[in-house]
Amino acid sequence: MTLFLTQCRGNSSVNNTKYVLSDTIGTPVITFVNVTHDFGTIDEGEKVACVFKFSNTGDADLVLTSVLTSCGCTVSKFSKKPIPPGGSGTIEITYDSTDRNGMQTKTITVQSNAKKKIMILRITAEVTGN
Repeated sequence: MTLFLTQCRGNSSVNNTKYVLSDTIGTPVITFVNVTHDFGTIDEGEKVACVFKFSNTGDADLVLTSVLTSCGCTVSKFSKKPIPPGGSGTIEITYDSTDRNGMQTKTITVQSNAKKKIMILRITAEVTGN
């Protein structure tokens, strides 16, 4: 048996490019400044808003996949762009107290790719009638 080994010169497909890995290796960690907000006493029918600030204290990009509210009277607004390690973001919450009365507590469920996949935020208000 005869074995021939050949080498092609000039058509080399060797790639000397060094790949820089993106921030997808590691674990994002979502850290909120506060997880609760109290609007205090508000009038029935009033719309109030607050902003929950957070940062990515992990070592990979953080992506919020959803921000769900416990009731239709509460609306969330947030960016879906990845937040790099050391970066920060906000979740804006608007509460409509129309047809509400008394002490109100609403929850906001934040889902992400962070180490702790689900975080619960809370807003409270004492709604008084007109």
